Amino acid sequence: MSPHTRPALAKGMPEVDAAPSATAVLERPSISKFAGRVAPENRKKIWIDIDNTPHVPFFLPIIQELEERGHQVFLTARDSYQVCELLDFHHLRCKVVGGHWGKNRALKALGTLGRAARLLPLARKEKPNLAISIVSRGQLLACKALRIPTIVTFDYEFVMKMQFLRPDWIIVPEVVSDSGAGVAKKGIFRYPGLKEDVYVPRFNPDGALKKQLGIGKSDLVVTVRPPASEAHYHNPESDTLLSAALHFLMAQPDVSVVLLPRNGQQSETLQKEWGDSIAKGKIIIPGHVTDGLNLIWHSDLVISGGGTMNREAAALGVPVYSIFRGRIGAVDRNLADNGRLVLLESVGDILTKIALKRRERGDFSKSSVALRSISEAVISIAERQCLPAQQ
Repeated sequence: MSPHTRPALAKGMPEVDAAPSATAVLERPSISKFAGRVAPENRKKIWIDIDNTPHVPFFLPIIQELEERGHQVFLTARDSYQVCELLDFHHLRCKVVGGHWGKNRALKALGTLGRAARLLPLARKEKPNLAISIVSRGQLLACKALRIPTIVTFDYEFVMKMQFLRPDWIIVPEVVSDSGAGVAKKGIFRYPGLKEDVYVPRFNPDGALKKQLGIGKSDLVVTVRPPASEAHYHNPESDTLLSAALHFLMAQPDVSVVLLPRNGQQSETLQKEWGDSIAKGKIIIPGHVTDGLNLIWHSDLVISGGGTMNREAAALGVPVYSIFRGRIGAVDRNLADNGRLVLLESVGDILTKIALKRRERGDFSKSSVALRSISEAVISIAERQCLPAQQ
């Protein structure tokens, strides 16, 4: 990604009741209090479970912060979308357990239970002091059985949660409401900015991208990410908007579209539907690992049916249009209200709201506040079993 990379194609791959108490009140640890390595007797083993593609870039800098502090990270993953390719790309040692189970809810439930059963012996052997994930249901089930303290973080409040699997702590962006954050056994911590602000500040552009993809220097570049058609929150209206957006773009001269399917099946479908435009070079589907942030940075605009790429573009200051038609979460609503994201709600919006113009590339925020806040929270929980006080 420098730190984030999202491959364009995916294969089906292998896997690695109480009311919430008030957030613990203690002096907020300063950076200096968590600087350097912790004493050997206070070092912990922290289990991170990677459940989906965007989780890889998010956890990369957090893993680095934890290891620099002296803690040991035990990493597992589910073979979903491009997770395994990203793990290989970043040379992360990881136990892959379970895979993706498609759209059927019954199969998803059975798959989650099966994965939890396979995670149990691993967790029992590793004996982690703390577990963290972006709503990994398999990890939550295993931790409940083994009484391992858990942290759950997310930035989309409408993600499907299992109410009986209340984590000990929840970490969310500060714009998420109390009701959206849900219920934690011990405390809820809010961080400033976006989840993507954790890793975007480490990004360094690479100017060789256009040449690698065969894009003309004078072409206006549009990156398009289809919706997650297998997700529980998918609305078929997003597919209609995707088709309309591609038809609109194909009618424009000197426009090159870089299309990033989410998996092999989606790639095959799009290649059949848009084969003529692909043959003419108007649509490019990369056949190799592509640096997602670098692609966004070198795009003049982004049209995406997925939250992560939308927010990555917003973090980089790239014009971005969302064709996501599920329930709009607080983070995206806040970006839209502040002019950092345009919500496309109809085919008419595609014709009237998308501005096809070349982008002036300026600077983007290098602030590490989100990373520092989240890392401090995780370290405080690991070492003190409580959250830092909110500022």
